[in-house]
Amino acid sequence: MIMKTAIIYSHSATKTKQAAKHIKEAFEKPIDDIDVDGLNPDDLKKYDLLILGAPTWFDGELPHYWDELVPAIEDLNLKKQKVAIFGNGDQVKYPENFGDAVGLLAEVFESAGATTIGKTSTEGYTFEASKAIRDGEFAGLILDFENQSKLNKSRAKTWVEAINN
Repeated sequence: MIMKTAIIYSHSATKTKQAAKHIKEAFEKPIDDIDVDGLNPDDLKKYDLLILGAPTWFDGELPHYWDELVPAIEDLNLKKQKVAIFGNGDQVKYPENFGDAVGLLAEVFESAGATTIGKTSTEGYTFEASKAIRDGEFAGLILDFENQSKLNKSRAKTWVEAINN
């Protein structure tokens, strides 16, 4: 049973904040809401489940606020933590690196020993490539606010149900 949960994302990233709102509404359990901009990486070890959010920037990059934390996260022992990752992407304008940030964050946290949960189907998306793909599925939840915003709330709800089981 998952006990202590945190959702971590940039509170100044408008679409990621909206995605986090959908996730928190569906979660139905106490969840700490943490702004990644003020995150102390050592605090990650306080939680059983880390729900991490990041949009994909530019040509498939992590936002600077996550990228700057990578060395400190990689030095942690997160073997007791589970991570579920959500992100935003635009499958029309950026089909060659759709939702890459989800895959990049998964790699960082797995290198620190964390277990990634919450894979989602690629069905219903049209894109060329994504670093988020693992064994034919996304490593987490990817929402497309530009092209499929009407699906965001239901996708978030389904994802939260899966990570809670």
